[in-house]
Amino acid sequence: MTAVRVLIVDDHPIVRAGVRSLFDRRDGVEVVGEASSGEEAVALARHLHPDVVLCDLRLGDGMDGVAATAALRAQHPAPAVIILTTFDRDAEILGAIEAGAAGYLLKDVAPDVIVAAIRRAAEGGLVLTPELSERLVAVMRAPRVRLTERELEVLRLLDTGSSNREIAKTLFVTEATVKTHLVHVFEKLGADSRARAIAIARDTGIL
Repeated sequence: MTAVRVLIVDDHPIVRAGVRSLFDRRDGVEVVGEASSGEEAVALARHLHPDVVLCDLRLGDGMDGVAATAALRAQHPAPAVIILTTFDRDAEILGAIEAGAAGYLLKDVAPDVIVAAIRRAAEGGLVLTPELSERLVAVMRAPRVRLTERELEVLRLLDTGSSNREIAKTLFVTEATVKTHLVHVFEKLGADSRARAIAIARDTGIL
C-alpha cells in the first residue's frame, strides 16, 4: 500500500513534533514536511506534493488556516486539507469547508481518529465528527444575516468598545443615527444587548 504523504502545518513546534511522532508509529502514513505558517505551507506544498495537509486554524501573523486551505486547494495537483485545531466556532468550521477543506477536527480527538481522517481525506472523503456535521448542517440551513455596510461599520466600532458618541464622531453622524443603526443590528441579529450582538456576530462570522 502506498503511504499517504502528509504535510503538517502548525505554528507551535511542540505540536508539530507530537503529530509527527504519532504518524511515525503508523504504517501507511509518511510525513514529508512541516510548516510553521500558511505561507510556508503553500510554498512547501508546491515542491513536496503532499496528499494531505494537516493544518491548524490559527497560525499567528499572516495567512490563517482558512486562507491557507483556499490557496492549497488552488494548486495543481491540489492536496486534501484537514483543519486540526482547538477552535470550534460554527463560523470557522463553515469557513474552512467553504474554502475547500476535506475535514475539521479538534485536537482532543483520539489519535486513531486523526489517522483514519488522513486516510479518508486522501481517498477524497469528507472528514467531520458527527457533532460537527450536525452543527455545520444547522449553520448552512439557517438564514444568513445581512447587514448594510454602515451597520457593519457601527458593529465593528462597537466591537472595539467604542461608545455611541465615539462611533458617531468616527463616522461623522449623529448619536441618534448611531442608535438607529444599532436598533436595526440588534433586530437582525436577534440580540438584546451590545455584548450579545458582538457575541452573535463573532459566532456567525460577521465579525
